[in-house]
Amino acid sequence: MEPLQQDDPRQIGPFTTLARHRDSAVCVRYLAHGPDGVTAVVSVARPELAALTAFRRRFRSETRRTQRLAGGWVAPIASSTDGADGTEGTEGTDVADGEPLWTASPYVPALTLREAIALGGPLPERAVRILGAALAETLSRVHATGAVLHGLAPDTVLLAADGPRLTALGALGAAAVAEAHPDGQLTVKLGYLTPEQATGAKPGPASDIFVLGLLLAYASTGTTPLADADRIAHGEPELGGVPDELRPLVARCLSKSPEDRPSAGTVAADLALEGAAALAREGWLPPGLVAAVEEQAARVRALGRGDAWNPGPGPGPDAGPGPGQSEADLRSAGAEPVDAVQHAGAAGAGPGSARDADTLLVGSARNAPGDGGPGEGARVDRVTAALAVPAARSAPTGTAPAVARPPVAPSTAAPLPTAPLPTPHLPAVPLPAARLPAALPHAAPAPDRRALLTGIAGAAAGLVVGGGLVYAIAAGDADKGPARAAPAPRRTRVAGLPPEPVWRYEHPAAAAALPATVWQDRVLVLTGEESTGVDLRTGRRLWQRKEATSASRAVPVDDALCFVDTPDAFLWIAAQDGQVEHRIAKATSAGPGEVLTLTGRTGLDGTTLWMTGQVKKGAALQSYLLAYDLTARKWLWRTRIPGAPAPHAPQYQLIAVRPAEIVVRQYSSTLAPAQRKAANGASVLLAFDRKTGKQLTSLRLAGIHPAAALVGDESGRLFAPVADRLNAHTISGGALLWRLAPADTAPGESGVFVFGGAIVRSPMLYVANRHQQVSAVDTANGRLLWRRSTDAPVSDEIPGTGFSTSGRTVLAYDSGQLTAFAARDGKRLWKFQETGAQDSGTDAPRYEPLAGGGRNLIVRRDRTFYALPVD
Repeated sequence: MEPLQQDDPRQIGPFTTLARHRDSAVCVRYLAHGPDGVTAVVSVARPELAALTAFRRRFRSETRRTQRLAGGWVAPIASSTDGADGTEGTEGTDVADGEPLWTASPYVPALTLREAIALGGPLPERAVRILGAALAETLSRVHATGAVLHGLAPDTVLLAADGPRLTALGALGAAAVAEAHPDGQLTVKLGYLTPEQATGAKPGPASDIFVLGLLLAYASTGTTPLADADRIAHGEPELGGVPDELRPLVARCLSKSPEDRPSAGTVAADLALEGAAALAREGWLPPGLVAAVEEQAARVRALGRGDAWNPGPGPGPDAGPGPGQSEADLRSAGAEPVDAVQHAGAAGAGPGSARDADTLLVGSARNAPGDGGPGEGARVDRVTAALAVPAARSAPTGTAPAVARPPVAPSTAAPLPTAPLPTPHLPAVPLPAARLPAALPHAAPAPDRRALLTGIAGAAAGLVVGGGLVYAIAAGDADKGPARAAPAPRRTRVAGLPPEPVWRYEHPAAAAALPATVWQDRVLVLTGEESTGVDLRTGRRLWQRKEATSASRAVPVDDALCFVDTPDAFLWIAAQDGQVEHRIAKATSAGPGEVLTLTGRTGLDGTTLWMTGQVKKGAALQSYLLAYDLTARKWLWRTRIPGAPAPHAPQYQLIAVRPAEIVVRQYSSTLAPAQRKAANGASVLLAFDRKTGKQLTSLRLAGIHPAAALVGDESGRLFAPVADRLNAHTISGGALLWRLAPADTAPGESGVFVFGGAIVRSPMLYVANRHQQVSAVDTANGRLLWRRSTDAPVSDEIPGTGFSTSGRTVLAYDSGQLTAFAARDGKRLWKFQETGAQDSGTDAPRYEPLAGGGRNLIVRRDRTFYALPVD
């Protein structure tokens, strides 16, 4: 739920709007009060669609079907197209030009199937049976009329305390995309595909059964069994996570041939012979979902009374301005910028970790939603905070102003046809246009908000199937059936919920190290015991190359090749098919009589790769920093650096890349005893000329630990955590520019790094601290622009920071979750967590955003990779 926006209508027909509830491709849904005081959900068609004759005709058709099937698991509805006497409209019934098209149904506290999976993960088998039986019972009624539903989708199925509901009985309600064309044609794209539709055949009742099978698998596992159109048409579904007792039925529903799929009645009987209503009567949802439904009901009741949305402590001074607040208001409340960081990798991260030093867009790692810090009690979640209602507007943008109407008196309409099924959960009563039956059950007091937010982090890989069915509907035409269309824009997400993964890829390798690189936003290249290419569009494996074994990340070279450093050779492989295009044996890389051993990768800029290595010539062993041109495939220079006999082979970390120089620091774990003694607890930075490799300067930074997370920028600033602060220094001389303190200091933390690694996107720096807060800082003066909390439990693990490809989204990540904030103002957007992966801590695998991916954010956790549609 969200507050009404400035342009939202305050009156829709006889209903007074209270808040936004949900939205879809074709409509915006509002919570509203009817003239009799009953709370309703009013769905208003988007004005640009409602202006089309084709849309209005289809809208009336689907509305009439819903009204005729009302009862059972289908909510009764009223509509703007109903006749003047409150009965369902006729073919010619329409509303005045400029008036919105709407439907209304009684509000029932419920979660969509998509929200429920995101909140609690896969449903128990019993709940899946009840859900499937209820949907099959409804399909049986629809198919008995010879019609096809086209209305099953994760967002059209509601889970209420007393059983499921189906809110869409047609393509409009389940549309993932709906587009109006200048010629009056309407294009509707559904969010799923069936094998017959993939080949251009006309869908029939069996198509509904196939989609039901997809939903049953989704409810059982939290992910889709068929990840793309090609697999829907030709592949076998992945049903390993479906309970054994349900798997045969789901497999039959997903048969390629429509003739092999069971009827809706058969599915209903197989799932619940006694009927879904009988099973649901004793309770059917897991406790976490029941609590969420009850909390929603309590919030809606409070909203209806005009009470505060979420009583409790308000946001702290670090939470940013709220409705009607200015920055000046916050400053008067004690939110002045504190006296005034950044790096790629957790503090103390050493060489050989998955976060190589050349991963320049991600910083160190903890997170979850919230705007407060530890010790402040339960903070108000801004996404679900009190709904402040703006000043009234008369109608949505693009419509004529709504005509002010007095409350409509209850109608004496003739009864609508009701369903033959038992309806213990919904009153099967006549529904006049201006009157709704009460449908709000008693709800227990709202559960603890923090506990609820912790639960909703379980975002599963959802039912996202590419290449959905497209309908072209012209004015005056009936449904023309499937048609080809260009790729459709992404569907709007529910505010506060994480983006649903486009795909999920789990690598079969059991090795802990699995370096990953995104090439050209098209291929994910994984190295390790062998190299693997994964299509970033579909998540399907493209190739494997055993000879390209490497402990380091592959490096994109150009629009065709990737560089892979194997134990014996440098390889240039074609990223699209894994073919080796060039090979240079390492034995030929050194001079006459020399043996070169590369000891680590320092960093990358463009096509120049810096590495450390040791050259043995006779009995002499010398350490070097080396530069290599990946395009010309040749060494640029090598420079002697301090070293010591094994196991102290030096390895360097790239701190800053400037136009004329690079600045590096030796990893503390590779310092020889003599080097440690000389450093005396300080960091030592070395600067080298980019063209010649000549060492330019050596800078000792007293007070900055050799393992502290450092990063520099092109302007010559260096950002470093020091105890409980983040300092900015000049790279040239180490002079202090400014310092940033955390909002909270825990007892006994003196000498402990409070800040982790930061990332710089000039002129801004983003950094997380041990208190699970993410800050945005002006790099020039240290001014704190915003600070937000991930709301995760405080631990020794400091969240890392990263960016989406566009730079509009800042990411905080650790072993518990991935949290997204708007880079501009710090608004917390969503939190992503793998379903069932509740383990966290320093020993648990971390979520890690990878640089690149285009509109999708590529996230890894151990051997599992996700594509999240963020940009």
